Amino acid sequence: MRRAALLLLTLFPLAVLAAPPPVPTPARIDTEAQRLMRAAHARGMALAVIDGGKVVHVAAYGERNAAGEPLRTDTVMYAASLTKMAFGHLVAQLAQNRKIELDASIAAALDKPLQDYAPEPKKYADYRVLADDARWRQLTPRLLLNHSSGFANFGFLEPDGRLKFHFDPGSRYGYSGEGLILLQFVIERGRLGQDIGTLMQRQVFDRFGMTRTSMMWREDFAANLADGWTAEGATEPHDERSRVRAAGSMDTTIADMARFAAGYVRGDGLSASMRRELVRPQLPITTASQFPTLQPELPPAQRHRNLAAGLGVVTFQGPQGAGFYKGGHDDAVGNTLVCIEQGQRCVVILGNDVRAEAAFPALVRFVLGETGVPWEWEYGANKPFVR
Repeated sequence: MRRAALLLLTLFPLAVLAAPPPVPTPARIDTEAQRLMRAAHARGMALAVIDGGKVVHVAAYGERNAAGEPLRTDTVMYAASLTKMAFGHLVAQLAQNRKIELDASIAAALDKPLQDYAPEPKKYADYRVLADDARWRQLTPRLLLNHSSGFANFGFLEPDGRLKFHFDPGSRYGYSGEGLILLQFVIERGRLGQDIGTLMQRQVFDRFGMTRTSMMWREDFAANLADGWTAEGATEPHDERSRVRAAGSMDTTIADMARFAAGYVRGDGLSASMRRELVRPQLPITTASQFPTLQPELPPAQRHRNLAAGLGVVTFQGPQGAGFYKGGHDDAVGNTLVCIEQGQRCVVILGNDVRAEAAFPALVRFVLGETGVPWEWEYGANKPFVR
């Protein structure tokens, strides 16, 4: 607890913090979670609560597939972009161990210019298209992790399918999975020469006891696996991912994510200074919402206050002080992980139905009290949240 208090004083020395409300009992949490899930018309959702850096409740509700089999705390679910938060922890470990330099140009980690590497279209973008734009040399691991690369979310989303810069690296925030994929490339194909799937297994999943988590499909997942439901209520089968993608290929369970969140908020595996670096507000976020990713910046007076990028997470300042979070989303999945530094308290929610997202603000508020999570920035002002 003393370490957490010192961290808060370092980040926000003049903040007057509201005392955190007590975490409700597991029975009350379960009742409210199921009520909100029904209100959102979601078919399945799992939840974990961390208090004082310890897992105090893990539960699963509803169904894991169209056959009506129950969702369980050991059911494998798609983590989506929560992968980015786990990858950020790995990169912090590599930086702490002097394997990479957060603020060095990626050129220093490569044996040859980026555009001279043979393309691997099934895994990475074609970096040859950057041959005439030297701005790639301005990119650093920090800029790639805090979403200021200048790239679109993914290069294949460009009208011509070709990666390009939309703004100078480091000049502003613009959510980009492509940036994390480039950092994966640098670690795997550069001088470090380490496979991200292997590193994630050894330094993140094994460290936190995440026995049913992987960056690629595992056959032992098949017997207890969650499919998903779209906003229209259609079922989508679980995608058996055959490639490691630092931006979002992780499969996991709510029990595993509970252990990860607890270890992350405690700072396990990192020095106090590197733990601070993960969640330090590093780059102001200046857009009205997270998506679309390349929308214009708001005038200064209209921007979200105290909202900034950390390394693989979004940081904010709310009534209870400093916090950070990460979301994960696709057409049939909605996830969130929210932590408040004061009291080392977190809520993790995995929804195998994207409609579960509508319940997230009310459910996080019920468990942690008012946090200041920027829900409208995360999901857009028109998201129909339930109460």
